[in-house]
Amino acid sequence: MDVTVSHTEADCRGVSEILSRVGDKWTIQVVVSLRLGALRFNELKRQVGGISQQMLTRTLKTLERDGMVERTVRHSTPPQVEYTLTPLGHSLSETVRQLADWAATHRGKIEEHRVQYDARQS
Repeated sequence: MDVTVSHTEADCRGVSEILSRVGDKWTIQVVVSLRLGALRFNELKRQVGGISQQMLTRTLKTLERDGMVERTVRHSTPPQVEYTLTPLGHSLSETVRQLADWAATHRGKIEEHRVQYDARQS
């Protein structure tokens, strides 16, 4: 049995799983929304357009489990819950910001290529 191959395959699966999670559109939008500071659930829901309450809850729990988001309960009446990025989450937010900048810069060119491609396919 080649242990090196098995170890490499396991590493690839682990990296693929993490990339799938951090590349998810809801994860990206939540991380971008929290980049500038803590937000309460409903504030975050308003900033992440189109996300359902259930999906936002699931995304936040996953990010909290992965150590990218911290959930803080303020003991007031009614209780308030805030979400903020951890240092790990902030490191992801910088990468995501760079990717978003790249997408914004190249969006027009990509659209041109799509139109050209679609015209050739017709």
